[in-house]
Amino acid sequence: MRSLTGVLMLAAMVSVGMAQGQGAAVASEAAGKTVLLWPDGAPGAEGVADVDKPSLTIYLPAGVNATKTGVVVAPGGGYMHLATEKEGTDVARWLNARGVAAFVLKYRLGPVYHNPIELEDAQRAIRMVRANAAEYGVAEDHIGMWGFSAGGHLTATAGTHFDAGNPSAADPIDREGCRPDFLILAYPVITMEAPYAHHGSWVNLLGENATPAERRMMSAELNVTKDTPPTFLFSTTDDETVPVMNSVMFYTALVKAGVPAEMHLFQHGHHGSGLDETNPDLDIWPELLIRWMRQRGYAAPATQP
Repeated sequence: MRSLTGVLMLAAMVSVGMAQGQGAAVASEAAGKTVLLWPDGAPGAEGVADVDKPSLTIYLPAGVNATKTGVVVAPGGGYMHLATEKEGTDVARWLNARGVAAFVLKYRLGPVYHNPIELEDAQRAIRMVRANAAEYGVAEDHIGMWGFSAGGHLTATAGTHFDAGNPSAADPIDREGCRPDFLILAYPVITMEAPYAHHGSWVNLLGENATPAERRMMSAELNVTKDTPPTFLFSTTDDETVPVMNSVMFYTALVKAGVPAEMHLFQHGHHGSGLDETNPDLDIWPELLIRWMRQRGYAAPATQP
């Protein structure tokens, strides 16, 4: 039986209406095209292997992108590997089926790479989509970011550490701002501080000897401001890997700062579930998300059967 427990329903947006099933059509000419974030080599690269080359894989919807929305998708994996299929490709196709462009991010990982490399990759991805918005059929102010687990931490960090771009930069991509217009966080890592930090994520991101100041700087709940983007959060109370309090702390910080936020906590569900539309405990959460996106103008209206 489905269960919504521990939900803090102070949400700025209340979901209404159920989404209808849609086919997972993808524009064939754009499905899976990969572009390097820095074609001439990423700053701080430790080598020239594939893992040293952050990239975006582009998925554009087959039909008209009526809302001109694009989403950068950050798979999780504890900042050590990437769940690229379940939390990347599958999510991109799900977005495409709902008229939304998707850009799956391959960011650099620990233990080779530590902060701020991962954040710089995420910021570059947002700048790149914004700089090429016309080519991708998206609007510059409709570019969100969706992250899972450690990718959720990267997404929350991108939503709390951003700039307006450098108008005098030689690279036109660097002239663009890197603030996401909205955030979607699925069972996210949020804090780098005890007792709720996910140990693997903070060690891979910051190293074993991170200072208290470094851990505070990368604890997203401590860096929320009124300018943090509107946010949708999903998690489960009995998540055995990332304590649910990560989501609760970020949501609480958003509410205190006056940022529009909606959170759905389910009693049961394993970490790393992805969209999991076949799980009766969790299958409603993607529908709650798409309703939130539609209410904010970030997804096409549901089609009638």
